[in-house]
Amino acid sequence: MSVRSSAPPASAPPASQRAPSYTAFGLRAEAETLAPGLHIVATPIGNLRDISFRALATLAAADAVLAEDTRTSKTLLAHYGISTPLLPYHEHNAAQMRPKILAKLREGGRLALISDAGTPLVSDPGYKLVADVVAEGLPVTGIPGPSAVLAALVLAGLPTDRFFFEGFLPPKSAARRGRLTELAVIPGTLVFFESPRRLAEMLADAGAVLGARPAAVARELTKFHETVQRGTLAELAAHYGEEEEARGEIVVIIGPPGAEALLPAGDVIDERLREAMARLSLKEAVAQVAAETGQPRRKVYARALELTRES
Repeated sequence: MSVRSSAPPASAPPASQRAPSYTAFGLRAEAETLAPGLHIVATPIGNLRDISFRALATLAAADAVLAEDTRTSKTLLAHYGISTPLLPYHEHNAAQMRPKILAKLREGGRLALISDAGTPLVSDPGYKLVADVVAEGLPVTGIPGPSAVLAALVLAGLPTDRFFFEGFLPPKSAARRGRLTELAVIPGTLVFFESPRRLAEMLADAGAVLGARPAAVARELTKFHETVQRGTLAELAAHYGEEEEARGEIVVIIGPPGAEALLPAGDVIDERLREAMARLSLKEAVAQVAAETGQPRRKVYARALELTRES
């Protein structure tokens, strides 16, 4: 005769006692215990899939996540089923928050620092916090990942062996031109962030100060409407001056001194156009040559029409 147990089935432990976890590809994964200290975590710049498993595990296992904008960061954490508390840390409350954060770290706390998007400390208030943590000899760990600076740099088609990140230039033209004059002698590619409403004016000022350098404007990187427009500074200034105001996050890449030599000569473009038009439609040939040379499509199209009339 068998005997059935009358004991009630075991219930799941309360949330406070469960191991930290995250969900990816529809599967739940438990996060390992996190070492004490401040963990600097890079997060996606647009596409939520651009995050590492290590970053997810860190965010899940931290005692709290220090976020520049908790509303933005809440979306990321919810997408991956992470319930770690969010604490605001931004330029307006940083001075008041740093002592509290340092106190938690002295007690062995495990805190993650993220920005709105990308790698923290790049045009972000996290620098002073990390400097104070380092000064006290407390542990700091970096979890690398997405960066708008590097994403734009590798797409620009300009030299990548040496580059200088400036961030945002001054909003007023006179101050902007003054700063560009100082940057003109730097022997490397220049990288800037820029506001959509100031983009055309910034490019015009850069062209006036730096000359006919090749440049690229990368917009909405990793997102559905990602675009990279290439040309000289004057061509890009004209392009964005004629268009409606560009939208989204923008990175401007400008070639180093002497990069004018990188611009394809007219005969090179003509040769590529003739070869492409021999096997493709005019539209397809123009698109291919524009992509290969980094020249504005309308400029290549105008030259293709001239070659067609000449033949």
